[in-house]
Amino acid sequence: MRIGIDVGGTHTDAVIMDGAEVVGSAKALTTSDILSGIRAALDEVLRQTGAEPSAIECVMIGTTQFTNAVVTRSGVARTAAVRVCLPTGSAVPPMADWPQDLRSQMDGGAHWLHGGHEYNGRRIAPLDAIEVTQTIESIDASGVRALAVTGVFSPLTTEAEDEVAARLHDSIDGLDLTRSHELGRLGLLERENAALLNAGLKPLARHVIGAMRAALEQAGIAAPVYISQNDGTLMEAAAAQKHPVRTFSSGPTNSMRGAAWLSNVDHAIVVDVGGTTADVGMLIDGFPRPSGMTVEVGGVRLSFGMPDVLSIGLGGGSVVRKSGTRVGPESVGHELVKRALVFGGDTLTATDIGVGAGLARIGDRALPDQKPGVLDAARQRIRALLADAVDRIKTSPAPLPLIAVGGGAFLVPDDLPGITHVARPQHAGVANAIGAALSQVSGEAELLYAAGADTRDAAMASARQQAAQRAISAGARPDTVKIVDVEEVSLAYMAESTTRLWVKAVGDLDLSEIAARGA
Repeated sequence: MRIGIDVGGTHTDAVIMDGAEVVGSAKALTTSDILSGIRAALDEVLRQTGAEPSAIECVMIGTTQFTNAVVTRSGVARTAAVRVCLPTGSAVPPMADWPQDLRSQMDGGAHWLHGGHEYNGRRIAPLDAIEVTQTIESIDASGVRALAVTGVFSPLTTEAEDEVAARLHDSIDGLDLTRSHELGRLGLLERENAALLNAGLKPLARHVIGAMRAALEQAGIAAPVYISQNDGTLMEAAAAQKHPVRTFSSGPTNSMRGAAWLSNVDHAIVVDVGGTTADVGMLIDGFPRPSGMTVEVGGVRLSFGMPDVLSIGLGGGSVVRKSGTRVGPESVGHELVKRALVFGGDTLTATDIGVGAGLARIGDRALPDQKPGVLDAARQRIRALLADAVDRIKTSPAPLPLIAVGGGAFLVPDDLPGITHVARPQHAGVANAIGAALSQVSGEAELLYAAGADTRDAAMASARQQAAQRAISAGARPDTVKIVDVEEVSLAYMAESTTRLWVKAVGDLDLSEIAARGA
């Protein structure tokens, strides 16, 4: 058996699965210390199912904590940037296009070094030992201990980043250092942005993942822990602690993967309604459609793959105002059980509208009478918000099925335009935790090749092999590994006709290997 957990902004959900069967599920309010919310959900699902903690083979966790830290500008450390690029690559400084409030909080200084490589592996300039020493002394004196090292074309040739990072590690104690090639693809600024955010989030990652481990330990669960990535696959908890930015958007991704499995539909619109927001995305072959452009988190541009998800301020805790004509984006969040009318509170919320309209049976008090037309006006506003979001996420006018999941799924009407029907599968309220429990592991490979059929064939074979092997190394069962995505982009700015090739492989987590390691 395995456990899936999703730590959201309002609720923490947990499910126990035995193979393809959902044995039990539970919800608890997310707490500021994270630990108590996870522990409450775990205790309830174990009590409900009678499962023995020793029978749990592995635990998969999805969390929005790191995304929320960037969006809310809280829990992110001051971070210094070291860019290995001179005499080129200095026209745009680090954090140049960041929102001012986030930049003011995180900017720990920028340091420039000679070095880096061209796309063909040729050095731009040799590293200057004196320059490196001066940079080390400056960073040490500043007291900043979060650091991102970025080199030109480092995803193709990591030598410059590796050498500078090794010098820094050997010279300064307690560094939270990230090398950009570990995270991003080609594209200097977006890759540097990812490395900067990652380094700044590492202290929070130690706290969050430490709390997760502590909650499992208190529950008597000694199974290995995996964390959901933003592409719907898994990484070990130690890897997530090292690369927290890879969890961005993992919550919506888990919900979409769970929705596909629960409904047995691989091509559909998915609407996940939580306590504060509704996430709208599209499933293609059972996976979230990836964003076709540079993505933004908290106003910062990033270059690694994330799902194409539209979030709107509509959830079960959304505050209803102006006689029902305004719903959200303000939300009572995890205080829903105190402030909503159906729980004896004094705030009219979207949950109250659903209960008043007979869409849900929640709470233990009768809903106070509302002014005439408030319920109808609020329902029409909710329908308009969702209809607009669905229209924006669709890529063609052809009607599609819609899968409604999340604790607030009852708010999704059955008559949205452009939708053939609305599916409301069993266990839809914990689709995010189910998606986490069902997640696979992945591997990626990226390289450049010059024009020519023979060259392309060799490059494709090499990239596919590398991606598959990396998936296996991450814990995938070899017989389940398959290539799920191939991307080829011609690089017009190169002197030669050159193409960037990116390949992704996924496979099922090898539980037998986990058991063998545990034994």
